Amino acid sequence: MITSAQNQTLKLVRKLQSRRWRDKLGLFVAEGEDLVEAALEAGLEPVEVLVAGENVTPELLADVSTLPHPARALAVFRREDLPAVEERPAVLSLWRVGDPGNVGTLIRTADAFGASVELSAGCADPTGPKALRASAGAVFRVPLGEAAGQRIGLVAHGGQPLRELELGGSIVFVVGSEREGLPEAVLADCEAVATIPTSGPAESLNVAAAGAIALYEWSRRRD
Repeated sequence: MITSAQNQTLKLVRKLQSRRWRDKLGLFVAEGEDLVEAALEAGLEPVEVLVAGENVTPELLADVSTLPHPARALAVFRREDLPAVEERPAVLSLWRVGDPGNVGTLIRTADAFGASVELSAGCADPTGPKALRASAGAVFRVPLGEAAGQRIGLVAHGGQPLRELELGGSIVFVVGSEREGLPEAVLADCEAVATIPTSGPAESLNVAAAGAIALYEWSRRRD
């Protein structure tokens, strides 16, 4: 039973709250019984597992928790054990999406439609605590890596209506950062530029909503 805050495993968990240490060590923390179970079901082998009342005191586990209501369990996993890159018929390509909640939600959306995810530099860390929670375990099933296929840039205004585009073959939907959208240099690498028409007063869709609608439209046509 761990009873000291100076325990090396607890120190490791604290370090892994920082992206710098996650990048350096290639490790991350899944917090909460549902996330830990999802990782184990996906075949990830934990480096460390802490369970309140079993191998660590509840108070010490609460001290290293990032949740408002501390979870009963957490586990440390290796990034290299996340799904390997594989070719899928649809991809969400994220360009500098900095909000971890949006990154996690887009990964969850990709999981729902059998797609993979491509992350540019400047994106939030998908293994950070907020992104992991937003993904609801999808990050343990969705391949993350470079993608090939017809690239379609999604923009708030001025693109061809998405419903009018051909969506055959392998499709890569490119979505931009929350504030900047997609720059011209990124759009220049796209075969098409599309807009999701809206009829309400909102100026634009949230990036996670745009990604979900695009994948739904692709999936609907396949079916």
